[in-house]
Amino acid sequence: MVYALKSRLCCSGVTGKQRMASTNRRFKKMSFKAFRIHQQEKGVSTGFEQMEVGDLTEGDVVVRVAYSGINFKDALAATGTAKILRVPDLNGGIDFSGTVEDSENQHFKSGDRVLVCGCGLSETRDGGYSEVSRVPAGCVVSVPENLGLREVMAIGTAGFTAAIAMIRLEENSQSPDHGPVIVTGATGGVGSIAVDMLAAKGFEVVALTGKTDQHDYLRQLGATEFVDRHELEMGTRPLEKGLWGGAVDNVGGETLGWLTRTVRPWGNIASIGNASGIKLETTVMPFILRGVSLLGINSIEMPEALRNRAWQRLADDLRPAHLDLIAPRTIDFDDLPGAFDDYLTGSVTGRTVVRIGN
Repeated sequence: MVYALKSRLCCSGVTGKQRMASTNRRFKKMSFKAFRIHQQEKGVSTGFEQMEVGDLTEGDVVVRVAYSGINFKDALAATGTAKILRVPDLNGGIDFSGTVEDSENQHFKSGDRVLVCGCGLSETRDGGYSEVSRVPAGCVVSVPENLGLREVMAIGTAGFTAAIAMIRLEENSQSPDHGPVIVTGATGGVGSIAVDMLAAKGFEVVALTGKTDQHDYLRQLGATEFVDRHELEMGTRPLEKGLWGGAVDNVGGETLGWLTRTVRPWGNIASIGNASGIKLETTVMPFILRGVSLLGINSIEMPEALRNRAWQRLADDLRPAHLDLIAPRTIDFDDLPGAFDDYLTGSVTGRTVVRIGN
């Protein structure tokens, strides 16, 4: 059980280490469950462990976690398929929502509804797969008034990333008049929400997916045309026929190279993921002859103002219209370890929310 405790420290003259020590003392007898990943020489070992606040990575805001989500990156980290952790041992989960229990920062107080996405969670900081989390205030975002704690994790890092892609596309003058936007990996979390957002903004959306049985799902989100990943002929020329006004790419590798060759003049490609590989083979021709722009999307490190602006827009004009369809599943914390393999095999459609707290 977690008890809300108010800070008794005066801020003047108190160092960060002193404040941290005080927090540790106040929560010394509080124990909670976390899904912890131990990076080993070959692979990882994982499981639920009992922890105390003092065991967590440093931060000035302590949060009782209500929900988290499962992202492809979470599955990679938890299974050791890729080396995501940059330190030997961390709690998994790259995002969470919950309620502030204790704060040494004046911007947050006990009872505030908050969320954290990215910011090094499950890479350099303990993540959201924990009944209690402690994070720096600069990573914390107040949950918009018209969104609930489960709702923001249904959106999660996937929706946040899609929102950053939308903002960058807009800033680089992408418009519906320029032609259809193709979304690769369209049935995944980022892809599903990107299809939803683009359609709501008036874009013609083409979904690239190998899941032909999910066309009805994608139509409901707003896709109007489909490209079968298994039947795609990419060609070999430096420039192929210009097909797309722009693209949101979640897979990288050979597919991203093909997109650079098939986006129309002055179109943009938002590059988000690398599920199909990290290599990019292309030429300068798309960039110097067609003026194509390749926009990198990093949802981990960014200006705090952009982080807050993206979440405000997710509560407003970028709010997914079909979130219940995109994120219909909620699993209990105890069921988390058995959920990762489906993400690695690509058999998951949409988003899964993890109920951490009561």
